[in-house]
Amino acid sequence: MAGSLDVLGPILEMMTWVGFVPGVPLLISAWIIARRRCVWATAEGKQFAAGGFLGLQWQDQSNEEQKVLLDIPARDDTIDSGTVVVHYDLCHPSRCSLRPPRHDNTVLILGWILTGVGIVSTLGGFVLLLL
Repeated sequence: MAGSLDVLGPILEMMTWVGFVPGVPLLISAWIIARRRCVWATAEGKQFAAGGFLGLQWQDQSNEEQKVLLDIPARDDTIDSGTVVVHYDLCHPSRCSLRPPRHDNTVLILGWILTGVGIVSTLGGFVLLLL
């Protein structure tokens, strides 16, 4: 049994470095990305057709009128005469959508997984020292 414990020590040490070295910088970069991300807001707007494409028109939080032309071809059945909910970026109002924005959390998830592997491997190494 002592032979398998001798092999387990270097493996846990390697997994500690494999987890911590990329995991912590990924967590830091995910925090920086989250802090630099602009806030999205919603407003009621109207759809219009211009040049064969669908456009959106709304008033932002500072009561300025915003108009954006989308890459969607305008058809008679796509233009709604009522109001639509427009989701737009406060920093860049031309970035807008009819759907709520989805933020990509891949860096954060990968950072948490690798850091967790590093923590578990470090704790396993300490337990191995006590045996």
